Amino acid sequence: MSIDRVSTAAQTAFFLTQIQNAGSALDKVQEQIASGKNANTYAGFGDKAQVLTATIAANARNDAYTNATKFAVTQTDLQDTQLASLSSLAMSLKKAVSDAVANNEATTLMTQAQSIFDQASAILNSKDANGDYIYSGGKTDVAPVSVGTLAGLVPLPGAAQAFANGDLKKSVQVADGVTVSYGMTASDIATGLMQALKDIADFDAGGGGNFNGAATLSAAQNTFLTNAIAQVTTANTALNATAASNGYVSNRLTDAQSQQDSLNTVYKKFTSDIQDTNMAEAATRLSLNQTQLQAALQVTAGLHQLSLLNYLPIQS
Repeated sequence: MSIDRVSTAAQTAFFLTQIQNAGSALDKVQEQIASGKNANTYAGFGDKAQVLTATIAANARNDAYTNATKFAVTQTDLQDTQLASLSSLAMSLKKAVSDAVANNEATTLMTQAQSIFDQASAILNSKDANGDYIYSGGKTDVAPVSVGTLAGLVPLPGAAQAFANGDLKKSVQVADGVTVSYGMTASDIATGLMQALKDIADFDAGGGGNFNGAATLSAAQNTFLTNAIAQVTTANTALNATAASNGYVSNRLTDAQSQQDSLNTVYKKFTSDIQDTNMAEAATRLSLNQTQLQAALQVTAGLHQLSLLNYLPIQS
């Protein structure tokens, strides 16, 4: 029987396993520290993988809602500015008509009316950043106002025929199952204003019109313009109501953005808690794993250096 070995094959196998386990644990924590992630595959997250993938998917949907809502908010902000401009144009038309009645002459009225028509048409035919007509009602490549001049309104049966927009209103999904309509059409916004302009142009083109050539207003002209003041006032009131409605929608979208931002913060933190490495904890585990590996190596190395001869008495 050999007397030179203390360790057995089982002991050696056991300590080699310990060395392998300690080495694997050390490699894993070193990789976590280097990458900043607890694992590089979903399988590495164990029973948390399903929760992690569901959270990532929910955050991706929320990001899509956020981007769509930002575009909608930009458009409602633009609509607010343009509706304010249209309301101002209606007020300008009211002033022009009121001044004509007050001064008993309307030689500049049609020039002012043409200017107001041109400005209103330019607003209603404006485009967004993608080159689409904002107030087209889905017909994004068709100018909503199809008449180019104030005189072009005269042959039409009514102002409604001056619009070529569709009826589709833009909407945006801001959350799961929640949609907000924010689009507007040119005909919904400005039919009242365009009708007031058409009526003035119609009267001017008729036998009792010719405002440019009248040094003083006739009784018919005075009566017509006096009634036109109320009509323009009604058109302006409608524009202000539309602006208020747009403001309400804008507030809803802003609230939705706040909720989206809050969800984004929650999703990112939840994902980070599962996915990202806790560096302080990882540093502690790194030190522990290094110690365990070093101890296993030292014990294994020392085990193979032991012999029964070390324990036999020395004969004098």
